[in-house]
Amino acid sequence: MEEDKAFSHSAASSALGYLYQVRYALLEALRRLRNSQEFLVNIETLDDIVFDAQGQPTELLQTKHHVNNTADLTDASPDLWKSFRIWCERLVANELPDDALFFLITTALAGEGHAASYLKAGAARDVQQAMLRLNATAESSRSKANKVAYEAYRRLNLKQREQLLERVLVIDGSPSIQALDRELKEVLFFAVEERFFVPFLVRLEGWWYGRVIRQLAAPKADPILAEELSAETSLLREQFKLESLPIDDDIMTASVDATGYHGRLFVHQLRLIQVNDTRILYAIRNFFRAFEQRSRWLREDLLLVGELDRYEDQLIEEWDVAFQQMSDELGESAAEDAMKSAAQTLYKWVESGTHRQIRPGVTESFVSRGTYQMLSDAQRVGWHVQFKERLKELLEPKEVS
Repeated sequence: MEEDKAFSHSAASSALGYLYQVRYALLEALRRLRNSQEFLVNIETLDDIVFDAQGQPTELLQTKHHVNNTADLTDASPDLWKSFRIWCERLVANELPDDALFFLITTALAGEGHAASYLKAGAARDVQQAMLRLNATAESSRSKANKVAYEAYRRLNLKQREQLLERVLVIDGSPSIQALDRELKEVLFFAVEERFFVPFLVRLEGWWYGRVIRQLAAPKADPILAEELSAETSLLREQFKLESLPIDDDIMTASVDATGYHGRLFVHQLRLIQVNDTRILYAIRNFFRAFEQRSRWLREDLLLVGELDRYEDQLIEEWDVAFQQMSDELGESAAEDAMKSAAQTLYKWVESGTHRQIRPGVTESFVSRGTYQMLSDAQRVGWHVQFKERLKELLEPKEVS
């Protein structure tokens, strides 16, 4: 049991570490985006996070996440030496340009007087003192965990070590994965109204995680372009303006189990007028998308008070005009075939016509078409001229003779 707990804790820490790495990469990419769109981002290539400019890896970032911020970045800290191992091996292999910069970003704290503290920015930075302490540690420490890192460091001559350390910057006390919200909010301050920040960030991070996964899964390097991040941020910004609403890809691409809808009234309304199964499947998909998207807008408080009610009333009014025209054309003595044919024509208008939009910037057709299915399910609209009577017969319990 104790071993299981230890494994669970280790797995959770590793997962948090990877998520922190990806989240921090987004933060740094957004910071750089404010000044330039000429960079690429790679995750888990030459380092945890690599920023390229003009095809050259110019900045290599190591990220280390700890649940507790403690002063454990000592001279023999595994976090420190794991980073140095990677950088030393890259330098020996001539995989990096001479002006590449190296960053160790950690939620831990650099102990005062230790090598890491001398590699921080500021007046106390002292590369020579840091090198003296690292040299001594690499020669005297018996740490098995750091053995390979010490060997990689010792393969550098004194000049190479100094050149490396001149380009190393330790950033300790970095915000935890939860606290990164504050940093991201600061960098996205002008992107969206404050009340929309959380749903905006959820969508931006969702896209970012998906893009990182594609980069990691690609057989060849597939760096994330600054232009991609800029375009996605701009697209989301437009969706959170007053005249628009966000349309979420996960809802649009979700698979729908149609069998769970066969008993719904909107499906019965379609079977009543002999709509084929493929078109019924389209109706179910529109119902699902509209229901899920509207629910999300409501949960995230993106809609104005009464906005959905007003929108539904507008759609009903639009439908009623067409429905009354159909009724007048049929007259009171129309045959069943004529009523079904007229209902089919009315429903074609729902499927392919142009309808009112909930907001001018929301142009996706499933919003209106799916809302019509929801209204049909509530018997507020229908397609057959006698839909209310027919549904009443369907819903009334049959008497047992």
